[in-house]
Amino acid sequence: MKSFWLVKQEPSSYSWSDFVAEGETSWTGVRNFAARNNLRKMRKGDEVLFYHSGEEKAVVGIAKVTRTAYPDSTATEGDWSAVDLAPLKPLRKPMALREIKSNPRLKEIALVRQSRLSVMPLTDQQSNEIVKMGGK
Repeated sequence: MKSFWLVKQEPSSYSWSDFVAEGETSWTGVRNFAARNNLRKMRKGDEVLFYHSGEEKAVVGIAKVTRTAYPDSTATEGDWSAVDLAPLKPLRKPMALREIKSNPRLKEIALVRQSRLSVMPLTDQQSNEIVKMGGK
């Protein structure tokens, strides 16, 4: 059964357009235990919403998991994981955090409750609602 996720990235470090240009990436550098554990739960084919943090604060695209968790090669110490992601399509309209927060159906998502978490699960209903709001 497919699961749904949201990953956050500062666009000045790695933007949706960088991701699309590469065609696939290793999602490395996660150094939070809860986020790492979420990476480890991802399965090939899971859907991932790509969120620009920082100034923009908006979901900008949809990706998928192409490789499940493996040791993060950027980690110099500790037990950290990475996954591989590939972009699928941009949202027609970036879905701003303020719009997500104003939707009562999304009040329980981790993006609202645990805003600092960089990798978080979504229910299929939450993911579909954000995608619908962004016009696919």
